[in-house]
Amino acid sequence: MIPDPFLTAGFLICGTFTVVLGVVHFVMPWLLDFDGAIPTDGDSLRPLPLLVVTYQTKRSDIRGIAQIMNHAVSYTLVSIGSVDLLASRWLAAWFAPHLLVWIACWWFLRAATQRHMGSRPGDWLVAAGFTLIGVFHLAVAVG
Repeated sequence: MIPDPFLTAGFLICGTFTVVLGVVHFVMPWLLDFDGAIPTDGDSLRPLPLLVVTYQTKRSDIRGIAQIMNHAVSYTLVSIGSVDLLASRWLAAWFAPHLLVWIACWWFLRAATQRHMGSRPGDWLVAAGFTLIGVFHLAVAVG
């Protein structure tokens, strides 16, 4: 069992970090220059075969998908962070271990996919940090 002061501090740190990261993610398309990275002009893209039809993918589709995914991640991060900040209200509930495992798995998935960003020391550090957040939630769930 994790002592209460560590639980409180852990959820405060994780929750605050996650909410801030989620808010920052809302402006990532601008910070990372999605428009410059995914130009609207250029060679045609490979069509997407969908069972009986083929969808002619445009560069604006790719930019749109990147925006949609980014904002969905932003929303999820702000939600997870808010849940963490309110942990004292739900930790004793029957669903707490299930929610904590779900959050831990989300962070483990996020850590594993950091590799898509590269293998620079910073990428490994980010992956390790996200893994630690997942480990904290998993430890609380099984503790």
